[in-house]
Amino acid sequence: MHTYVLDAGSDDHTVQFARGAGASVEQRDWTDFFDARTYALSRVATPWVLMIDADEALDDVLRDAIVSASPEKDAYRVKRTTYFCGKPMRIWRNEPLIRLFQKGRARLEAHPAASESAPVHEGWSSEGSVADLPGTMLHYSYPDVATYRAKYDRYTTLEAASMERSFVRWLTACGTSVVRMIWLLVGRGALLDGPRGWYVAYRSATYPAIAARKALFG
Repeated sequence: MHTYVLDAGSDDHTVQFARGAGASVEQRDWTDFFDARTYALSRVATPWVLMIDADEALDDVLRDAIVSASPEKDAYRVKRTTYFCGKPMRIWRNEPLIRLFQKGRARLEAHPAASESAPVHEGWSSEGSVADLPGTMLHYSYPDVATYRAKYDRYTTLEAASMERSFVRWLTACGTSVVRMIWLLVGRGALLDGPRGWYVAYRSATYPAIAARKALFG
C-alpha cells in the first residue's frame, strides 16, 4: 500500500504529519476541486485508488471492509455522513459515494447544484461493476457555523461565476426554495435535528437561489 498526499499550501502541520507517517507528499498551488482530484489521480501508481479528503475519516467497519474488498469489482461505494458543529446530520447521512476504485475504471464528474458547469460537488462514477461497502466515512467538514458559512459563500460564488445572468432563473429558484425546504425538513429528517438541522435545511434549500442572485446582481 502506498499513501500519496496532495497538499495545496496548508499552513498547519499536515505535511510534517503525513511525511512522518510514511506518505509521499507533493505541494501544489490550488486551482479548483476538479483539477486537484484529477491531478492527484494521475500521480497514483498503484492499481487501486482510495481517495479521501483531509476532513474525512473511516470508521473501523469501513476500514476493515476496504482491506478485504474483492479485486473482482471495478469500484466500491461508501456511505458518508457529514457532521455539523460536532453532530452527524440526518440531511447528510449515508451519502453514497464511489471512493475506492481500480485506476482507469472510474471518472470524475462535476455535479453543481445551481449551475451547469461549475467545477464543484464533484464525484466519481464508473460504468463497470460497482458494489457497496459496509461502514461509514465520517466527514468533519463543518466544525462551526463560521466554517460552514465561509464554504457556503465560496461554493455559491463559484457556481455563480459559471452561470448566465437571468432574472427568471433567480425568481424560479426562489420559488422552488420553499419546496426544497419542506423536503429537507420532512423527507430528509432535518426537522429532527433541531435548530442545527433547520439552519442547514434553510441554507441548503436556498443555495440555488443564492447562486442565481450572485450571478444576476454580483
